Amino acid sequence: MTLMQDAQNKKSNNLIKYVAQYENLSEEFVRNGVACGTIVIPKNTTRKLEKILAVGKGLKTKINANIGTSPDHIDVKEELAKLDVAIRAGADAIMDLSTGGNLREIRKEILETSPVQVGTVPIYEAACRTVAKGKKISEIDSELLFDIIEEQAQQGVDFITVHCGINKVNVEILNRQGRLVGVVSRGGAFLVKCINATGKENPLFEQYDRLLKIAKKYDVTLSLGDGFRPGSIFDSSDGIQLAELSVLGELVLRAREAGVQSMIEGPGHVPLNQIEANVTLANRLGHEAPLYFLGPLVTDIAPGYDHITSAIGGALAASYGVDFICYVTPAEHLRLPDIHDVCEGVMSARIAGHAADIVKGVKNAKLQDIEMSKWRKARNWEKQKEFCIDPIKFENERKKLMPQQEDVCTMCGEFCAMRDK
Repeated sequence: MTLMQDAQNKKSNNLIKYVAQYENLSEEFVRNGVACGTIVIPKNTTRKLEKILAVGKGLKTKINANIGTSPDHIDVKEELAKLDVAIRAGADAIMDLSTGGNLREIRKEILETSPVQVGTVPIYEAACRTVAKGKKISEIDSELLFDIIEEQAQQGVDFITVHCGINKVNVEILNRQGRLVGVVSRGGAFLVKCINATGKENPLFEQYDRLLKIAKKYDVTLSLGDGFRPGSIFDSSDGIQLAELSVLGELVLRAREAGVQSMIEGPGHVPLNQIEANVTLANRLGHEAPLYFLGPLVTDIAPGYDHITSAIGGALAASYGVDFICYVTPAEHLRLPDIHDVCEGVMSARIAGHAADIVKGVKNAKLQDIEMSKWRKARNWEKQKEFCIDPIKFENERKKLMPQQEDVCTMCGEFCAMRDK
């Protein structure tokens, strides 16, 4: 029995108890959410975890951090260091997006090291193995892809991104309509190449029941990927994006019937005035499945600052109903992120998520802000450090003060409005 089936049968489950306690909610609320699919708890049956997150309606907004090698930069120790930094910065989950080196061994190291849930994108490994054999990406074999999905599930991966909403009909729409920047999802681009080159259907769509069978066996959560997510604000909310979203909604219902947990991934690059509509449509067409958005980024002109453009969009998106934010680092669109980028990305996303939780009325979301404000008024710097989102940065900035300025900061000094005299 999967977790969803346990919840549907109202069986007692330690995962649900843990999440209810962490979220300060009733077990019944969490159980009902898991049963109907508005809450997911990604947890492979083979894994032991120190921290277990749940994603969905009525819960705190969660943050994911991407790490992983590239063909041009393979350093497993560095990726494990990024993992450590991401966790210490407050990431709730990790995705291994490695495409360089021994992918199975890298994934094994990450799974053994990570105290939180780990996700992957299996088609990346399928593409890497295909190219290693001297073949084109368009020659990815469906049997290889499903073998890799099963291997990753056996290793203990908790959730997988699978681009099941891409099919021949949608690719024909893409080919007819075109886009300013085309397909920017790596997994989506691989599948589009396969369909255009061979004329064959996407195996993840055509053999979706086979995918569900594997997911059910290990209780792996399906993160239904947005292969047609917009990579420019000028491609946002177009017909092809919405066509894929409609398919994903149907696949959510099929997953629920099979007792498999699923969530829907979202854009992408979206201008401010389209974010609310994107979230509303994703919730409507996706039957209130948990929403997992990358950002969204609200402008295309800020390489080096895309952790900020995504935090702006992420805060809005989460306030309208997105449940899971994938961080974006300052290195987005430029290079593989380093340790500093990972920390900046997680903190930016956490700020966005927390700001949204206040608006959404998430239970106890305001308490930290109340404490911070109280101790700021009292000019109690130690207490402020305790309640701020990044105590390390807080302390480092305070160290830059001169000794005689310990009671205030250097913005106002003796003219501080918070002082009684």
